[in-house]
Amino acid sequence: MLFLYSMDNQMNMGRFVICVILLSLFWINEVSLVLGDIGTATSYNPPYTPTKCGGNRADQFPSGNLFVAVSEGLWDNGAACGRRYRLRCLSGNNRPCKEGTIDVKVVDYCTKRPCPSTIVLSSDAFAQVSHSQNAKINIEYVQI
Repeated sequence: MLFLYSMDNQMNMGRFVICVILLSLFWINEVSLVLGDIGTATSYNPPYTPTKCGGNRADQFPSGNLFVAVSEGLWDNGAACGRRYRLRCLSGNNRPCKEGTIDVKVVDYCTKRPCPSTIVLSSDAFAQVSHSQNAKINIEYVQI
C-alpha cells in the first residue's frame, strides 16, 4: 500500500513540475517586451526608395516588407540602420490593435518635420499590428 501511495505522489509531482515548466515558458514569452520602451507608430506608403540607409537598393528590405523609418530619438546619426526591433500595439483610438508582436528592420529616417511618431512602419508592417491603416497607435518596442 505504501508503494502505491508513493507512486501516486511521484506522478502528481511529475505533473506539477511539467505544469510549472509550461507556465514558466508561457510567462517568459508574455513578458518578453516588459523591458521595452513605449512610443507611438504610424504608417507610410510606397514609394519606399530612396532610403537614408540603403538608397535605392532593393536588398535592404526584409522579406515580408516588415521595415520601418525611425524618428530622431532612435536614429542615432544613422547607427540605427539595420537595427531590428520587436514591437506590439498597446492601444489607440477605436481599438485598432491586433494581437501579437512583429519584428521589423530599420531602413530609413523619418523625414517629416516633426515626425508623426516614434516609429513609422511600412504599410505591410502596420497591417500586422493594427486594424486601421490611418491610426496613430501606442506601441511597446525593444531592440533585438
